Amino acid sequence: MLAEELAALLPRMRRFARSLTFHREDADDLVQVAMERALGRTEQYTEGTRLDSWLFRIVRNAWIDEVRSRVRRDHLFAPEDEGEQVGHDAIGAHQQRMAVQKAMSLLSDEHRIVVALVLVDGLPYKEAAAVLEIPIGTLTSRLARARDTLQTILQDGARSPA
Repeated sequence: MLAEELAALLPRMRRFARSLTFHREDADDLVQVAMERALGRTEQYTEGTRLDSWLFRIVRNAWIDEVRSRVRRDHLFAPEDEGEQVGHDAIGAHQQRMAVQKAMSLLSDEHRIVVALVLVDGLPYKEAAAVLEIPIGTLTSRLARARDTLQTILQDGARSPA
């Protein structure tokens, strides 16, 4: 039963992982690690609570572990130009998506994670705050600053010559 519910959440976990990693293979690896952790620690899940919040927290913590490991190995992120080509045939939509992805990559980790949880995955503020283990006011402030930063980056990018 729990395994089926976990499987149903895979697309959301993958989307969240992609927001964190900006790399399809890294995101797949991250989701795999998170699912292994979740399945190995099902006794830590409290029935009646939101399973998606529990999984988001596991994905986030797995990503933090991965980044720390990469820093130790001096391999923090894959070069941006090696990023995935999503394969959309509308050039304008592709350029816009790349601009947003680039803008997201320029955000700090705490801002990017908040944007990924609330704006990309649509998690309610309360649940996102629970995932990040921060007060909801802190989440709201981070999200507002992240939105302002994203808007500034996207506007500056639109004004600069290609």
